Amino acid sequence: MSGQGGGPAAAALAALEARGHSLAVAESLTGGLVAAELTAVPGASRTVRGSVTAYATDVKRDVLGVDGPLLAERGAVDADVARQMAHGVRAVLGADWGLATTGVAGPEPQDGKAVGTVFVAVEGPDGTAAVRELSLDGDRAGIRAESVRAVLALLVRELAGNAGAKDTEHNGGN
Repeated sequence: MSGQGGGPAAAALAALEARGHSLAVAESLTGGLVAAELTAVPGASRTVRGSVTAYATDVKRDVLGVDGPLLAERGAVDADVARQMAHGVRAVLGADWGLATTGVAGPEPQDGKAVGTVFVAVEGPDGTAAVRELSLDGDRAGIRAESVRAVLALLVRELAGNAGAKDTEHNGGN
């Protein structure tokens, strides 16, 4: 990870700040590492609203609003869960953009999913979400670090894809 604010975290925050947009993060397997990476960037407070470390399934449901039957049926390691986490953290923290990570860092499989199965999600101001499934190799620390890189890269990609779009309904308030 980039630590003192280089790389995708700095690029994402600069793009968000240029638009006057804010960001919130919901993390499961990364346990706060995404928020730490973002807030290592000087000036991050102009963009980052906050984060929720929703490690427990009931926190995903009760705080972030992830659908209980979905969690019961598929478990927490799922594309739709990641999407709902990104949506929920946007709503809870009043942000324009939401990020989410959920997956299995190991050492044991979880909910029938192999170690290294990770879903990262980004939801933008229009409610459109992008979700990416990862199949990562390595130890627990490596899987978590790669998950941080992947969700930040997805955010940068989504911001670049929306670079020309005007957000006419957003008036800067949260």
